Amino acid sequence: MDTEAQHTERDRSSETEERSRSARVSGPDAGPSTEPEDDRHEAAAVWSWRRTGAVGGVCVVFLLLLSHFVMQPFLIPSGSMEPTLQVGDRILVNKLAYRFGDQPRRGDVVVFDGTGSFLQEPAEQNPVTGLLRGAAASLGLAEPAETDFVKRVVGVGGDRVVCCDGNGRLTVNGVPVEERYVLLGDAASKVPFDIVVPQGTLWVMGDHRSQSSDSRDHLGQPGGGMVPVEQVVGRADWIAWPFGRWSVVPATGAFDAVPAPAAGRHG
Repeated sequence: MDTEAQHTERDRSSETEERSRSARVSGPDAGPSTEPEDDRHEAAAVWSWRRTGAVGGVCVVFLLLLSHFVMQPFLIPSGSMEPTLQVGDRILVNKLAYRFGDQPRRGDVVVFDGTGSFLQEPAEQNPVTGLLRGAAASLGLAEPAETDFVKRVVGVGGDRVVCCDGNGRLTVNGVPVEERYVLLGDAASKVPFDIVVPQGTLWVMGDHRSQSSDSRDHLGQPGGGMVPVEQVVGRADWIAWPFGRWSVVPATGAFDAVPAPAAGRHG
């Protein structure tokens, strides 16, 4: 008997059986060996999504706080301020402009809450819908609330504003105003008026006079179309969107020659 041959055959048989066992362990049905790696990948993916969600949430909260206290985007929904502001413009409203004792001035473009002046009763809406809409509007992603308006300040407390003189111009405290910001072809106003602005309020008008519902339209209502200064949200300082219109909201020197209101005039 060739014992060396027998040992060789046994060794080969053992090696073949070992390789077979190894193949069975590491083959496609050997789930337990790959499961820990799959778990690690899944955990990493979940952590990545959670981190992304957390960062996104922090950014949204930051933007909402910034919008509430400092600078709010505001979508222009109508043509009442053309040509200064166009439909679809997104302006940045400076909420700090009047926060530290400064007051709105003639010629300023302001955003204000018209409740009690332009609107006597705010429209009712679903609280949840209102909250979501308010958040979207605060980020400039939706039209502003129906109570929010953007207009130009024409008269401040104590001013006498009259329309119109023999040349069709507004006069403020007896001085004609050359309103070059008014849409070309529009009259200063087709509605005649002669008012004195009460202290603490504003007389406001749109630059597209024929398409603007402003202080003139509320003369016979409570408040007479005057906007309380405390209802002013802020001053429109920049046009931020679309990129082709990126600019500051242009200032005007139309009121530079207007004197202060007569002493003791309170409206």
